[in-house]
Amino acid sequence: MGLQSNFFRRIPKLEAAAVSDPAHILPGAVGDHVAMIQHALIALDGADIARTEVATKRYGRSTADAVLSYKKKRGIINRSYQTQADNIVGKMTIAALDKGMLQLERTIKVQTIQCDFGGQRHGPEA
Repeated sequence: MGLQSNFFRRIPKLEAAAVSDPAHILPGAVGDHVAMIQHALIALDGADIARTEVATKRYGRSTADAVLSYKKKRGIINRSYQTQADNIVGKMTIAALDKGMLQLERTIKVQTIQCDFGGQRHGPEA
């Protein structure tokens, strides 16, 4: 099954990273797929990524640090060959980011359909 969040799905390089080891996203990568990862890290983890990296869609030092921090906090480690987290966006990392973005999308959707008409709340949590 492919990526589920509206944010990530149908982005070929991210879909590939979710299923193929050679397609992992590594420091030095540049492109829209890197920008998507950066924005997800900012949204989900409050990552402090250098403006120049975000502007150029470049997986530089601060993006790598943000990936490593995200993975450490969540224990994203492939224990079959790792003893500690790394700064690579592979299958497990993109799956976790996708899950987080899907949850965020659902939260935003619920919040945006709640309305206040004449002092009465309307929506799923009214």
